[in-house]
Amino acid sequence: MTETSPSIYSDYIIYADESGDHSLTSVDQQYPLFVLAVCIVSKRDYAELITPAVQELKFDFFGHDMVVLHEADIRKAREEFRVLLNANVRERFMTRLGALIEASPFTIISTVISKERLRQQYAVPDNPYHLALTFCLERAHRYLAAVGQGDRITHAVFECRGKKEDAELELEFRRICDGANYGHQQFPFKIVMADKKVNSVGLQLADMVARPIGLHVLRPDQENRAYEILEPKIYRSAAGNVMGYGQKCFP
Repeated sequence: MTETSPSIYSDYIIYADESGDHSLTSVDQQYPLFVLAVCIVSKRDYAELITPAVQELKFDFFGHDMVVLHEADIRKAREEFRVLLNANVRERFMTRLGALIEASPFTIISTVISKERLRQQYAVPDNPYHLALTFCLERAHRYLAAVGQGDRITHAVFECRGKKEDAELELEFRRICDGANYGHQQFPFKIVMADKKVNSVGLQLADMVARPIGLHVLRPDQENRAYEILEPKIYRSAAGNVMGYGQKCFP
């Protein structure tokens, strides 16, 4: 970012969020998926472009920037987003939010786990979250290596979910980075656990990503404006391939 930035740190940061739950004991037939999405963003773009744009949006619609953008609350017009029950306000807000995301420079990598197929194909299926995390970190490392950052420390920010869940996530994250991945590589990633109350623009951005991707996989023929905005940001190979790069559907 600047000449004084420690060279051991990457010029990029990762924000992650999920959609659906990773339980295999009860599967919601309306949404039988677990989706993990990571957003990889240049720190310079994050600080100079994305964060100010999000703050401006919040000031314009809520009068302050303490509101936390949460996809489910926006969709259901809950809590601070009750103002969106007004159709005119909702239309203006969604148009602004869509334009903001469309203009924000970041790269998406996601994994979509079909929980029903996972249960059917494996006698002892792995934890969907751990599977998705492995696939996403493998592809994130490939992307960062491609932009010349593969040997630098890149921080990956996840939202806290609970003491037990957080401990399990951190352990699995470190296990993957220590070589429990497809190429048995060492990934120079560091996990950061953020409290749900933290007003992180990056986590709010990631929160907007996972569900539209899941809905697109579940019902590809259904109109999905949010996915249309996100689709150009999905990591691709030089030949333009998404599968194996910016998106993984498993099994």
